[in-house]
Amino acid sequence: MPLNRRTFLGTSAAVGAGAAIAGGTAVPAEAHEHGHGRPPKRYSFTVMGTTDLHGNVFNWDYFTDKEFDDKAHNDVGLAKISTLVDQVRAEKGRRNTLMIDAGDTIQGTQLSYYYAKVDPITAKHGPVHPMAQAMNAIGYDAAALGNHEFNYGIPVLRKFEEQCDFPLLGANALDAKTLRPAFAPYFIKRVRTPHGPDVKVAVLGLTNPGIAIWDKANVSGKMVFPGLEEQAAKWVPKLRSMGADVVIVSAHSGSSGTSSYGDQLPYIENAAGLVAEQVPGIDAILVGHAHTEIPEYFVENKATGKKVVLSEPLKWGQRLTLFDFDLVWAKGRWSVEKVGAQVLNSNAVAEDPKITKLLVDEHRKVVAYVNQVIGTSTAAMTTAEAAWKDEPIIDLINVVQAETVKAALAGGEYAALPVLSQASCFSRTAQIPSGNVTIKDAAGLYPFENTLEARLLTGAQLKDYLEFSARYYVQTPAGGVVDTSKLTNADNTPDYNYDAVSGLTYEIDIAKAAGARIVGLSFGGKAIDPAAQFVLAVNNYRASGGGNFPHVPGAKQLWANSEEIRNTIISWVKAKGSVDPSAFASVDWKLTRDGVPVF
Repeated sequence: MPLNRRTFLGTSAAVGAGAAIAGGTAVPAEAHEHGHGRPPKRYSFTVMGTTDLHGNVFNWDYFTDKEFDDKAHNDVGLAKISTLVDQVRAEKGRRNTLMIDAGDTIQGTQLSYYYAKVDPITAKHGPVHPMAQAMNAIGYDAAALGNHEFNYGIPVLRKFEEQCDFPLLGANALDAKTLRPAFAPYFIKRVRTPHGPDVKVAVLGLTNPGIAIWDKANVSGKMVFPGLEEQAAKWVPKLRSMGADVVIVSAHSGSSGTSSYGDQLPYIENAAGLVAEQVPGIDAILVGHAHTEIPEYFVENKATGKKVVLSEPLKWGQRLTLFDFDLVWAKGRWSVEKVGAQVLNSNAVAEDPKITKLLVDEHRKVVAYVNQVIGTSTAAMTTAEAAWKDEPIIDLINVVQAETVKAALAGGEYAALPVLSQASCFSRTAQIPSGNVTIKDAAGLYPFENTLEARLLTGAQLKDYLEFSARYYVQTPAGGVVDTSKLTNADNTPDYNYDAVSGLTYEIDIAKAAGARIVGLSFGGKAIDPAAQFVLAVNNYRASGGGNFPHVPGAKQLWANSEEIRNTIISWVKAKGSVDPSAFASVDWKLTRDGVPVF
């Protein structure tokens, strides 16, 4: 579908009209006409928010095919969120609530994958996406675009948009040719109060500039994604001039002010805090993208001194943010007197049967799909210790990637070069059982929709790459006991930004400072030649700058394809019939302290 299918004028007019809602119960009894010493009119309402739902409807883990659970006993899914939403609406009065989301909706589980790829919503007479069905049933008012919305291509996103009863917002998702918004920039809702004058609530949607590199294949030449601060500075004054009494930003962007793509774009990835600080006129920001829990966080605007409240409800439907607004009528308009935020935990409630009944058939189809047997394994493999040990299960990813790239380069100019491969421990609960291997087992190794590329690197560049990766470990002096629960994720580096590279041998000396940890780097039993050329099989996220690893984004691309690495692994297992770790597993790297192995 063309990008201008929903033009800015048409869409913004539709959503800008909003929906007048009547009533209003959360008002002090003494509130009435202001004058003659009487107290001013007051009105309170609540905005609920979710983010990073990532295809979770049910409290179910399709990669393990059982109820979701983690160490903190979180629950997931829109069915849980629906129960919380109903409780809030019962307490506040539905007329006094809005429901919004901050993006990353249609990617992340096998449920969302199934309806993008296996039984796609884009097919003629295709199904309605389960996330659209659930969110429509809950009654969302608006949702910002996340970067993962673009993983399956623009046609899938446009079809999902068509199936939603609410607008998808992206003020900084622009048509590459016209530089006009390709999606509705904002949504305005008129909330009716008991006092006569309506409250005009505006929601501005902002997405992540990283889309331009992370999903380059899907958006290049079609869309551009300028910075959040720039676009908020453009749109917030417009919303105020249109009479917005309350301005909320739904931002698919963390609050830390950091970027994982370095200087490849002149924009900040996690810019929500900067938006609050730099752009006057914002009352609250629903934060997304970072997968962290921020119940309530205040940022002072530099221009006005006003405090802006930020909240991020973790991920996957584990939390629900509540922004509680107290308004006062003064000088002929409503103004925000007070706003606070909190989060509710979805593990405190049961799933809403309205949602589970609505999507039980879709759930059963996906469960049957992920349980298809695709081969066998001669031994069990797990990622339980893969964050600090060279484990066969990560070697499996690397052997699949290396063999795929070798086959693709065969007979060409670079066929004689050695092929290395990078992989991360994406999940510490992934496992390949001994015996039958199913789609869910193989897919659990690779929960992201990454595709595979081949890039040309030198030995010196690979050394830099490995040093950068090794910053993942907390510096740990020699001699003491190593606590693995405190060993990894230094400086909040996520597991998916630690790469193990196969085809080389090396040690990581965690007693040394980051940047000087790679010891004994060799290839073929000899110290690596800094000038030697190698082919690196690498995922598109890393190749496009994800994680800000050095050299790879600027390296020559020798080959790339559009198939998810997850599917490449599934196809490899099917073709082999039997997986034998002894045929490919080897300990190529290990952690040391002053030359002594840690494990």
